[in-house]
Amino acid sequence: MSLRPPRSLSSQSSALNPLEYELASARADALGRQGRKAEAALARLAAWSAQDRRIDRQSLLDDASEAVWALFIQREICGLHNGRDVIKRYEIPDEVLARLGAMRK
Repeated sequence: MSLRPPRSLSSQSSALNPLEYELASARADALGRQGRKAEAALARLAAWSAQDRRIDRQSLLDDASEAVWALFIQREICGLHNGRDVIKRYEIPDEVLARLGAMRK
């Protein structure tokens, strides 16, 4: 006895096969994780004050720019090419945007 997919699935070209569904799910999960990482890094940067001598602001800027850069890359992988909405949603400062893609010293 052989198995075949239901006609409702086999006739639709827009339906995702199980592998495509799993890949899309993994990409969406990774995008969500990276968004939370970027959000946390930006929050740490925003919470920094000049009186806090324990933490170097430069390292917070590096961490935030690295997390935002990874978020932009993950969005590209998911097919989301316009970053203006992300910049607006996460309120990414210009000093972070200026460092995107730069390597640490």
